[in-house]
Amino acid sequence: MMSTNKKTAFNLASPIQFLALGFGSGLAPKAPGTFGTLAAIPLYLVLMNLTTLYYAVATVLICIAGVYICGKAAAEVGVHDHPAIVWDEIAGFLITMFMVPFSIQSLVVGFLLFRFFDILKPWPISIADKKLKGGFGIMFDDILAGFFALIIMHFVF
Repeated sequence: MMSTNKKTAFNLASPIQFLALGFGSGLAPKAPGTFGTLAAIPLYLVLMNLTTLYYAVATVLICIAGVYICGKAAAEVGVHDHPAIVWDEIAGFLITMFMVPFSIQSLVVGFLLFRFFDILKPWPISIADKKLKGGFGIMFDDILAGFFALIIMHFVF
């Protein structure tokens, strides 16, 4: 199945693009990063039941795989960091929620904090966003945003 977002053709039948597009959530016509972060919530709800070590390992693997997934999807469509590529938001949200006690309040605050840092990109997130390229560049600013949100989450919760 082909879909168009900002005149870029994505192929949801491609496993790489399906993952890069956050299981299709990145194809939302408005605020694809927000929808990508929403797509991270069910994954978080599954992973939160793991031990701290396994959650950390899963999150690191998602980040490492994301470098390849995002880089390959961007290369396939010929657009670096296309807004529809939201695997980086999924990884960033999982970082945000690391070792945070679960509650509806923590889920909402984590979501809002991550989106805040991902959208506004304060220093040094903005530097990473502008200077780094390829899959690593796509992932790294969201990883930083996740860590900024994580620090605040641990002060709040």
